[in-house]
Amino acid sequence: MNRLDHRDPLVFDTHELGRRPGAMRKVSRTLEAPEGFGIIDVIGVPEKSPIELELRLESVVEGVLVTGTADAHVEGECVRCLEPVEFDIDVDFQELYYYPESDERHRARTSGTEDLDEDSEEETYRLEGDFFDLQPVLRDAVVLALPLQPVCQEDCLGLCSECGARLSDDPAHHHNAVDPRWAALQGLSADSGDEARGEAADLRRGIKNSDTREGLAENQEK
Repeated sequence: MNRLDHRDPLVFDTHELGRRPGAMRKVSRTLEAPEGFGIIDVIGVPEKSPIELELRLESVVEGVLVTGTADAHVEGECVRCLEPVEFDIDVDFQELYYYPESDERHRARTSGTEDLDEDSEEETYRLEGDFFDLQPVLRDAVVLALPLQPVCQEDCLGLCSECGARLSDDPAHHHNAVDPRWAALQGLSADSGDEARGEAADLRRGIKNSDTREGLAENQEK
Protein backbone atom coordinates (compact mmCIF):
# COMPACT_ATOMS: atom_id res chain seq x y z
CA MET A 1 0.00 0.00 0.00
CA ASN A 2 1.45 3.34 -1.09
CA ARG A 3 1.72 6.05 1.56
CA LEU A 4 2.45 8.89 -0.85
CA ASP A 5 -0.32 11.26 -1.89
CA HIS A 6 -0.36 11.00 -5.67
CA ARG A 7 -2.06 14.40 -5.87
CA ASP A 8 0.96 16.09 -4.32
CA PRO A 9 2.76 18.05 -7.08
CA LEU A 10 6.12 16.90 -5.68
CA VAL A 11 5.21 13.23 -6.04
CA PHE A 12 6.12 11.79 -9.45
CA ASP A 13 4.99 8.65 -11.25
CA THR A 14 7.64 6.51 -12.98
CA HIS A 15 5.24 3.94 -14.43
CA GLU A 16 5.72 5.15 -18.01
CA LEU A 17 9.50 5.04 -17.57
CA GLY A 18 9.54 1.31 -16.92
CA ARG A 19 12.41 -0.65 -15.43
CA ARG A 20 14.55 -1.22 -18.48
CA PRO A 21 18.01 0.28 -17.69
CA GLY A 22 18.77 3.22 -19.93
CA ALA A 23 15.17 4.30 -20.42
CA MET A 24 14.79 8.05 -19.93
CA ARG A 25 11.95 10.50 -19.57
CA LYS A 26 11.88 14.30 -19.13
CA VAL A 27 9.34 16.07 -16.96
CA SER A 28 8.58 19.79 -16.63
CA ARG A 29 6.36 21.07 -13.86
CA THR A 30 5.45 24.37 -12.19
CA LEU A 31 4.26 24.05 -8.62
CA GLU A 32 3.59 26.10 -5.51
CA ALA A 33 6.31 26.10 -2.87
CA PRO A 34 5.41 24.15 0.27
CA GLU A 35 5.79 25.68 3.70
CA GLY A 36 9.27 25.85 5.18
CA PHE A 37 11.38 25.85 2.01
CA GLY A 38 14.35 27.75 3.41
CA ILE A 39 16.18 28.76 6.57
CA ILE A 40 13.58 29.52 9.24
CA ASP A 41 13.33 33.21 10.20
CA VAL A 42 16.24 34.09 7.88
CA ILE A 43 15.51 33.53 4.18
CA GLY A 44 13.55 31.14 2.00
CA VAL A 45 11.09 30.53 -0.80
CA PRO A 46 7.74 32.12 0.16
CA GLU A 47 4.97 29.60 0.63
CA LYS A 48 2.85 29.10 -2.52
CA SER A 49 5.27 31.06 -4.71
CA PRO A 50 6.04 29.32 -8.03
CA ILE A 51 8.89 26.85 -8.46
CA GLU A 52 9.87 25.83 -11.98
CA LEU A 53 11.11 22.23 -12.22
CA GLU A 54 12.94 20.50 -15.06
CA LEU A 55 13.58 16.80 -14.38
CA ARG A 56 15.24 13.93 -16.17
CA LEU A 57 14.21 10.47 -14.98
CA GLU A 58 16.56 7.67 -15.94
CA SER A 59 16.01 4.00 -15.24
CA VAL A 60 19.08 2.24 -13.83
CA VAL A 61 19.64 -1.23 -12.41
CA GLU A 62 19.04 -0.21 -8.79
CA GLY A 63 16.21 2.26 -9.30
CA VAL A 64 15.45 5.63 -10.89
CA LEU A 65 18.11 8.33 -11.13
CA VAL A 66 16.51 11.77 -10.89
CA THR A 67 18.48 14.76 -12.18
CA GLY A 68 16.96 18.20 -12.19
CA THR A 69 17.02 21.96 -11.83
CA ALA A 70 14.69 24.25 -9.93
CA ASP A 71 14.14 27.98 -10.38
CA ALA A 72 12.59 29.90 -7.48
CA HIS A 73 12.32 33.35 -5.94
CA VAL A 74 13.55 33.77 -2.38
CA GLU A 75 12.87 36.48 0.18
CA GLY A 76 14.47 37.31 3.49
CA GLU A 77 15.94 40.04 5.65
CA CYS A 78 19.39 41.62 5.72
CA VAL A 79 21.15 40.47 8.89
CA ARG A 80 22.91 43.84 9.21
CA CYS A 81 20.22 46.46 8.60
CA LEU A 82 16.99 44.35 8.53
CA GLU A 83 16.02 45.65 5.07
CA PRO A 84 14.16 43.19 2.79
CA VAL A 85 16.34 40.94 0.61
CA GLU A 86 15.06 39.08 -2.43
CA PHE A 87 16.57 37.38 -5.46
CA ASP A 88 16.13 34.38 -7.77
CA ILE A 89 17.98 31.10 -7.39
CA ASP A 90 18.70 28.26 -9.80
CA VAL A 91 19.63 25.00 -8.08
CA ASP A 92 20.78 21.64 -9.42
CA PHE A 93 20.22 18.29 -7.74
CA GLN A 94 20.55 14.58 -8.38
CA GLU A 95 19.29 11.62 -6.36
CA LEU A 96 18.91 7.88 -6.84
CA TYR A 97 15.57 6.47 -5.74
CA TYR A 98 16.05 2.78 -5.05
CA TYR A 99 13.67 -0.02 -5.83
CA PRO A 100 12.73 -1.53 -2.43
CA GLU A 101 14.61 -4.76 -3.10
CA SER A 102 17.67 -2.86 -4.34
CA ASP A 103 17.68 -0.66 -1.26
CA GLU A 104 17.70 -3.72 0.99
CA ARG A 105 20.69 -5.15 -0.88
CA HIS A 106 22.43 -1.76 -0.69
CA ARG A 107 21.91 -1.57 3.07
CA ALA A 108 23.18 -5.12 3.50
CA ARG A 109 26.37 -4.29 1.59
CA THR A 110 27.06 -1.15 3.62
CA SER A 111 26.05 -2.48 7.04
CA GLY A 112 29.53 -3.89 7.61
CA THR A 113 31.10 -0.42 7.44
CA GLU A 114 28.67 1.32 9.81
CA ASP A 115 30.73 0.43 12.88
CA LEU A 116 33.77 2.09 11.32
CA ASP A 117 32.08 5.46 10.94
CA GLU A 118 28.71 5.75 12.66
CA ASP A 119 28.37 9.46 11.80
CA SER A 120 28.54 8.90 8.03
CA GLU A 121 25.33 6.90 7.67
CA GLU A 122 24.10 7.38 4.13
CA GLU A 123 20.52 8.52 3.66
CA THR A 124 18.74 6.69 0.88
CA TYR A 125 15.38 7.22 -0.78
CA ARG A 126 13.02 4.51 -1.97
CA LEU A 127 10.40 4.29 -4.64
CA GLU A 128 6.97 3.45 -3.27
CA GLY A 129 5.49 1.38 -6.02
CA ASP A 130 6.04 3.53 -9.11
CA PHE A 131 6.12 6.79 -7.17
CA PHE A 132 8.79 8.91 -5.54
CA ASP A 133 8.64 12.03 -3.36
CA LEU A 134 10.93 14.83 -4.53
CA GLN A 135 10.20 17.19 -1.63
CA PRO A 136 13.06 16.26 0.78
CA VAL A 137 15.63 16.29 -2.02
CA LEU A 138 14.42 19.61 -3.40
CA ARG A 139 14.22 21.16 0.07
CA ASP A 140 17.83 20.20 0.82
CA ALA A 141 19.02 21.59 -2.52
CA VAL A 142 17.27 24.92 -1.92
CA VAL A 143 18.53 25.29 1.66
CA LEU A 144 22.12 24.56 0.62
CA ALA A 145 21.88 27.27 -2.06
CA LEU A 146 20.79 29.97 0.41
CA PRO A 147 23.16 32.29 2.29
CA LEU A 148 23.24 31.72 6.04
CA GLN A 149 23.66 35.47 6.59
CA PRO A 150 21.93 37.34 3.74
CA VAL A 151 22.83 41.00 3.21
CA CYS A 152 21.16 43.67 1.09
CA GLN A 153 24.58 44.60 -0.32
CA GLU A 154 28.11 43.44 0.42
CA ASP A 155 29.16 46.78 1.92
CA CYS A 156 26.03 47.26 4.06
CA LEU A 157 27.02 49.28 7.14
CA GLY A 158 24.22 47.96 9.32
CA LEU A 159 22.36 49.98 11.97
CA CYS A 160 23.52 52.66 14.38
CA SER A 161 24.02 51.08 17.80
CA GLU A 162 22.79 54.28 19.46
CA CYS A 163 19.54 55.05 17.64
CA GLY A 164 18.98 52.22 15.13
CA ALA A 165 19.28 54.40 12.01
CA ARG A 166 20.39 52.67 8.79
CA LEU A 167 23.99 53.79 8.31
CA SER A 168 24.05 53.20 4.54
CA ASP A 169 21.45 55.96 4.16
CA ASP A 170 23.68 58.43 6.03
CA PRO A 171 27.33 57.32 6.18
CA ALA A 172 28.26 60.50 8.12
CA HIS A 173 25.74 59.70 10.85
CA HIS A 174 27.28 59.89 14.34
CA HIS A 175 26.58 60.79 17.95
CA ASN A 176 28.71 63.01 20.19
CA ALA A 177 30.29 60.98 22.95
CA VAL A 178 29.25 62.06 26.44
CA ASP A 179 31.29 61.42 29.59
CA PRO A 180 29.07 59.09 31.65
CA ARG A 181 29.94 61.08 34.76
CA TRP A 182 28.03 64.05 33.27
CA ALA A 183 25.17 62.01 31.83
CA ALA A 184 22.85 62.82 34.75
CA LEU A 185 23.13 66.53 33.95
CA GLN A 186 21.81 66.11 30.40
CA GLY A 187 18.23 65.87 31.61
CA LEU A 188 18.26 69.17 33.43
CA SER A 189 15.89 71.74 31.91
CA ALA A 190 16.60 75.39 31.40
CA ASP A 191 14.43 76.21 34.43
CA SER A 192 16.33 73.85 36.68
CA GLY A 193 19.56 75.37 35.40
CA ASP A 194 18.33 78.87 36.31
CA GLU A 195 17.31 77.62 39.73
CA ALA A 196 20.73 76.11 40.35
CA ARG A 197 22.43 79.33 39.31
CA GLY A 198 20.16 81.32 41.65
CA GLU A 199 21.03 79.07 44.58
CA ALA A 200 24.72 79.50 43.87
CA ALA A 201 24.32 83.30 43.81
CA ASP A 202 22.49 83.24 47.15
CA LEU A 203 25.26 81.16 48.62
CA ARG A 204 27.90 83.60 47.44
CA ARG A 205 25.94 86.53 48.91
CA GLY A 206 25.61 84.71 52.23
CA ILE A 207 29.34 84.09 52.42
CA LYS A 208 30.07 87.73 51.59
CA ASN A 209 27.67 89.00 54.28
CA SER A 210 29.19 86.66 56.83
CA ASP A 211 32.66 87.97 56.06
CA THR A 212 31.40 91.56 56.45
CA ARG A 213 29.87 90.89 59.88
CA GLU A 214 33.05 89.22 61.09
CA GLY A 215 35.07 92.23 59.96
CA LEU A 216 32.85 94.70 61.87
CA ALA A 217 33.08 92.61 65.04
CA GLU A 218 36.87 92.66 64.90
CA ASN A 219 36.94 96.47 64.53
CA GLN A 220 34.65 96.97 67.54
CA GLU A 221 36.91 94.81 69.73
CA LYS A 222 39.87 96.99 68.82
